Amino acid sequence: MKIDFRKANVITGWIVCIIACTVYLMTREATVSFWDCGEFVPSAFKLEISHPPGAPLFILLGRLFIILQHSTPQNAAYHMNALASISSGLTIMFLFWTITHLARRMVEKRGEALTEGKKILILGAGVVGALSFTFSDSFWFSAVESIVFGVSPLFIAMAFWAILKWEEVADQPYADRWIILIAYIIGLSIGVHLLSILSIPAVVMTYYYRKFKPNAKKTILAFLIACALTGFVQIILIQDTVKLIGWFDLLFVNGLGLPFNSGSITCIVLIAAGITAGLIYAYRRKKYYLHLALLSLSFILIGYSTYFVILIRANAYPPIDMQNVTNPITLVSYLDRSQYGTWPILYGPDFTAQPTGTKVIGNIYKKDTATGRYEIVGQKLKAVYNSADEHLFPRVWDNDNSQGHVSFYQHELGLAKGEKPTFGDAVYFFFRDQLWWMYFRYLLWNYAGRQNDIQGIYPDNTRDGNWITGIPFLDNWRLGDQSKMPESLKHNKAHNKLYMLPLLLGILGLIYQYKRSRHEFYVVFLLFFFTGIAIVIYLNQGLPQPRERDYSYVGSFYAFAIWIGLGVIGLYDFISKHAQPKAGYAALLSVACLGVPILMASQEWDDHDRSQKTLARDIAKDYLNSCAHNAILFTGGDNDTYPLWYAQEVENVRPDIRIIITTLLGTDWFIDDLRRKINESDPVPFSWSADKYQGDKRDYVYYYNPGNIPEDKYFNIEDVMQFLGSDNHADQLQMDNGQWINYLPTKHLYIPVDKKTVIANGTVPPEDTGYIVPEVKFTINNNVLMKNDLAELNIIAANHWKRPIYFTSPYLSLGLNDYLEIDGLTYRLVPYQKTDSAGLFGNLNVNIPFMYDNLMHKFAFGGAQTPGTYFDETNRRELQLIRSAFTQLAIALAIHHKKDSALQVLRYMDKNILPQNFPYGYTSPGNIHDLYSTQTAYAYYLAGDTTRADQIVQDVMKDCEQQLNYYASLGSRISSDLQQDEQSATYIIQQLQEMKHQFTAPPVPATKDSAAGK
Repeated sequence: MKIDFRKANVITGWIVCIIACTVYLMTREATVSFWDCGEFVPSAFKLEISHPPGAPLFILLGRLFIILQHSTPQNAAYHMNALASISSGLTIMFLFWTITHLARRMVEKRGEALTEGKKILILGAGVVGALSFTFSDSFWFSAVESIVFGVSPLFIAMAFWAILKWEEVADQPYADRWIILIAYIIGLSIGVHLLSILSIPAVVMTYYYRKFKPNAKKTILAFLIACALTGFVQIILIQDTVKLIGWFDLLFVNGLGLPFNSGSITCIVLIAAGITAGLIYAYRRKKYYLHLALLSLSFILIGYSTYFVILIRANAYPPIDMQNVTNPITLVSYLDRSQYGTWPILYGPDFTAQPTGTKVIGNIYKKDTATGRYEIVGQKLKAVYNSADEHLFPRVWDNDNSQGHVSFYQHELGLAKGEKPTFGDAVYFFFRDQLWWMYFRYLLWNYAGRQNDIQGIYPDNTRDGNWITGIPFLDNWRLGDQSKMPESLKHNKAHNKLYMLPLLLGILGLIYQYKRSRHEFYVVFLLFFFTGIAIVIYLNQGLPQPRERDYSYVGSFYAFAIWIGLGVIGLYDFISKHAQPKAGYAALLSVACLGVPILMASQEWDDHDRSQKTLARDIAKDYLNSCAHNAILFTGGDNDTYPLWYAQEVENVRPDIRIIITTLLGTDWFIDDLRRKINESDPVPFSWSADKYQGDKRDYVYYYNPGNIPEDKYFNIEDVMQFLGSDNHADQLQMDNGQWINYLPTKHLYIPVDKKTVIANGTVPPEDTGYIVPEVKFTINNNVLMKNDLAELNIIAANHWKRPIYFTSPYLSLGLNDYLEIDGLTYRLVPYQKTDSAGLFGNLNVNIPFMYDNLMHKFAFGGAQTPGTYFDETNRRELQLIRSAFTQLAIALAIHHKKDSALQVLRYMDKNILPQNFPYGYTSPGNIHDLYSTQTAYAYYLAGDTTRADQIVQDVMKDCEQQLNYYASLGSRISSDLQQDEQSATYIIQQLQEMKHQFTAPPVPATKDSAAGK
């Protein structure tokens, strides 16, 4: 039977697309996921403003998916997850057509028709390469959740496929409309993620090779033009165009006294008129390339215009309103991500360099509707360094150790405190930590195999997050005897053995394309390089990162999948040199190579199937339901905050609670948002007027005792806040540069307590009124308070105990830890210290009746109650918080001689957090998991169930003993962090043995009590 190749190519591409879409839709998360998804879903549900640099087109597409599927608040996230799944499936289709195009160029001989065998071979190559990427770890992860990285690869795929389509018809009339389409695709992609811009070099070089006769000099010039065009789009088009619009608006408003946006509109009209005039000029003078360039520019700008959504919606002041982008001036800082700071790329200082001063690089403006002007509220400053401290290629640059970057640099490079790194150290760090650990390790995860889902922090750690092959002698040579790994990690669902088959097939395809089709190889390599290694160079990331960053490089992994497909062609060519393959051989080879994606699917399905998991949504509800009515809840990072936003904004869970993100509390726009009513939450009390915190006002204050402040005296926090907010020079210090700054005169503060108020509003339950203190005394731990610290203290002071104040973590640098009470997953600020000794695990301050009601009647468990649900490391950390809350409540009940209730709590926990989904013995960094499990065993012992306690002890001891066995097998290769885990495992075993011995005596019969411990 004769195959119509074009028809077969189209049909097979759609079949592959349907397979991929089906897989992703089947395995998509049942609701919202952790990290950015909890922000993107509510942003789409209500058209709100996500974090810089924004994703307006992604938000609009998400809203479209929600509407078209008639979503309810409860299934909106599930339906929006389909956006990523279907987009990812379409990406696979374009990948298939890209591979078959390139394969045909390699197989087809000029003047000869394709044989049936070669047609089958080309189609087989496309299927193998496309399905290999379908089941690749990083791409599959993003394809099942509401994240931009599930959609942005589609724009890369479309742009790359479109330039290949142009290449087919480049000599025909109107062929360059494909170039216009690519420009529009790139413009649209800006509204999803900037990653697609990195496909421009591959597009330009394809155009060059097709239109010009290449030589070394012209090729280098074309490459430089490609890089310049990429920079032009990223800097000039995306950022500087908006800067120009903002400058016009500033001129028209402040200079000419015209209304807001008059300058913006004028500038946009002038840009449009300029492009139109240029198009007319180029057409009349027959300057074809100028005409094509201006058309391309126009369509990029048309696609980029989705950012008008940000400005329009920000002016409606939605509840999620990141950076409050109400005008083009603030849009500039939104797009350049100035909120996250800057970093050197090719030239700058190292982390040991100290700035010699600062220089002003611009003003900070605030839109003042009262005056009708943009008012200057501060200055943009840039640190200045001694030229001797700056050099080329600074890779170890971050001097902020809040995330442990300084400590990591010193650890990795063997530097003493204060010792300066050399240029060689920077190069070493780049190749070992940034390039190998933060890029090639991820590539090998996808195409060689993955050790487990534990985040890899240190490259010399042989236990966590490495790549493996599944071939024992190779893995044991690199990582130690893998057969001695703890069972919890050997059975980790993310332990995927691919035996390097996808990798080897890709390397074969890379080599074969290089030999047979040099120009196409350069194009694919540029796509691979710019979406991978170039990102590593540009981001210049310090370590450790909050999470693994493999999702950033899916464009590069996409390019490698092209080579996997072409590897089938290379393998066929190799075989043909030793035999005379016919159509049957080509079909047989294609089927054999299909074993690669089938192997990948079989290994990775279980750790990518999220169809039963609802933890992000459920733990958000648990947090919110742990708070009293009308509460103020201080949260920390992404996973503390974004799921809460989702629960409130989409499912309308506890809209009375005001969520305050401490990391954003240092920005004036976020404080402004707190002073407005949002949903059912009244404005947050704040004693400073806007002029006290806007712009760069009080970004930080230092502790300084002028000499007349007693060290043993505590001062009223309201008086201190008034002092810190004073602009009187008598209350400030003058710096050497003449600047006057505020300072913190004492670290010892107290919050006055009105007994009648705290009793009347339920802050203190009737049974605890005897514990109330007249003043909550505390000592600040830091010598420097940042604006977010000052704002947090100001809110606490101005609240006057009127609204409940909660925290998601008990570890506060502000020194209020002793006055926190556990109400569930949250910690409430209370005016008393009422602790019950918990023996081995220190003191607890538990609101037993309130917490019991929350845990037993309101808490949800995220799918942990359903057999077979997989929880990765991030989810395990969050699920551990729920188990710990039940454990703490059970300990408090048992200490109050209410053992029946304690057992009821623990057994309810085990019923809903199945040990088969979440084992008690489980290896984790720092052995945190086993430590928490030890606490649960202790709770069971206290409650009188020694049999269950012994089982947990046995599970944890088994895991710790297996760890020790593995660490011993490493010998001198053991890393310093694993040495610490070795010590902690030994400590846990000792504690378990002592605990078991302590409870060997027959238990005292439990007393009868009510279920709620009343």
